[in-house]
Amino acid sequence: MNVCSAMPRSRREPKLELKRRAGCVIATMRWSARGARLNPTMASELMELAQELEDDDSTRLFALSGSGAEFCAGFEPDVDPRLVETLAAVSKPTLAVINGAAIDEGLELALALDIRVASPAARFALTQVGRGLIPSFGGTQRLPRIVGQTAALKMILTGEAIGAREAARLGLVARLAPRSGALAAVAGEAIDALLARGPIAVKLAKEAVLKGADMTLAQGIRLEEDLYALLQTTADRAEGVRAFLEKRKPLFKGE
Repeated sequence: MNVCSAMPRSRREPKLELKRRAGCVIATMRWSARGARLNPTMASELMELAQELEDDDSTRLFALSGSGAEFCAGFEPDVDPRLVETLAAVSKPTLAVINGAAIDEGLELALALDIRVASPAARFALTQVGRGLIPSFGGTQRLPRIVGQTAALKMILTGEAIGAREAARLGLVARLAPRSGALAAVAGEAIDALLARGPIAVKLAKEAVLKGADMTLAQGIRLEEDLYALLQTTADRAEGVRAFLEKRKPLFKGE
């Protein structure tokens, strides 16, 4: 993954480290020795970043990872309750690069992103019921939509953690790195694959899938038809046709 142009952030711990490559912003949650719990400051930075991503036409993809052995072990008190939904609302594709444990709100954060790739050392759990609580950042809604009701109920009601292989089998993880040291390469391949696609087509396809999940089949097909018709009016669509006919790689510009 050819990451460049690091953008400095506050030296406070934990901190959010941002790196930019052509078309992509990669954020790493750098944890302190006190643990891998996301604090209100980092939450605010992520929300601000989500708005920047939405408004910046040059950014086509967002990736989020953790540091060390943990993706995110939960949220500290007073984290803005809008955080997860703000990230879920980003119209561009989003990628969770799960390097280790994704627990409680950390898993809910990962569930809000479009695609999840993981290290074989990753593990996943929602343990809130054991403390007399329930997941409150979308876990009860997104997890069953992704892994099915039975598997979701088992995880939520028992608090039992699952490993990376089981997460991949259930569809919670889209791709599993063959070894821990290979996660960066797997994430880079996923980023490259997404950036190679037409950005408008990717954005509209994401909209069709996510909005269609709450529609009847007929409504979803109508939405797909409308978005397809909209796509035909773009320069990217014309470039895709030309590239196919000329047997070359398309040069999409997001127009």
